[in-house]
Amino acid sequence: MEENRAINTLLPIGKMAEINHVSIAALRHYDHLGLLKPVYINPETGYRYYSIDQNARLDMIAYMKELGMSLAEVRNVFEKEDISLIESILARKNEQFHREMLDLKRRHDTVERAIASIERYRKSPVTGVPALEYIGHRYIWPIPCSENFYDTPDISGYERVLWNLRQDLMNHGITNIHSYNNGTSISQRDYLEGKLIADKVFAFLDHTMANNWKEIKLVESSMYACIYADRYEDEIPCAQKLLYYCKEQGYQISGDYICEIMTEFNVFSSESRSMFMRLQVPVQFPSTSTH
Repeated sequence: MEENRAINTLLPIGKMAEINHVSIAALRHYDHLGLLKPVYINPETGYRYYSIDQNARLDMIAYMKELGMSLAEVRNVFEKEDISLIESILARKNEQFHREMLDLKRRHDTVERAIASIERYRKSPVTGVPALEYIGHRYIWPIPCSENFYDTPDISGYERVLWNLRQDLMNHGITNIHSYNNGTSISQRDYLEGKLIADKVFAFLDHTMANNWKEIKLVESSMYACIYADRYEDEIPCAQKLLYYCKEQGYQISGDYICEIMTEFNVFSSESRSMFMRLQVPVQFPSTSTH
């Protein structure tokens, strides 16, 4: 009689789940893990019953999960009853979240750059027509080109150079998502002499990464003579056309030639790269070159 009266004050598993906004399956799982065991199990039916006082333990489980703790970590804390253990777990979680937030910020910046590149593609000047353009400062991750891919009759040399860049980024813990806005350069001296010798290959990175690696270099803002191209095969003739344009206009080339891959459209074909390029050289004008 007393036992029946006591059972009537308990909450069946369905009611316990309802008032705590958890599933019945979750309560059974907590029972299995030893996190929250029912105060009574009917030996005949197997029905689980809980005390209203156990809501506090459910609240603590939910709170610790919100803090990012796994159920195994929660169980470890409950078993050891050590507040310092909670502190150490949360310290690790805090560092983990900080890294994830930085990575998410970098991904967000990469997506924004991709959107801006596609917009520039849609609004860009006619391909093959030189023009002047102001370009703000940028940060790059450069490595030497392993070969002069301009001497390769097809795109394979460029692919090998790009693979080396991505491998180097991965070796430093930088994901491939940062390597799709990339570029190559020809030294100022070689370009002025009309020599197409690949010097460096690099990825454009966000400014927030600049303080993390000494390998990241700054490309100063400047006025650039630019020409756009949308086929890999067009780079050499367009680069030569850009050089001729600068000489014809009397512009002084003040830095390295850069071929910037602004975006790629390899969604319609898997046969070859479909890229949109901005070929560029920093220039000074006759009236300001002596200042």
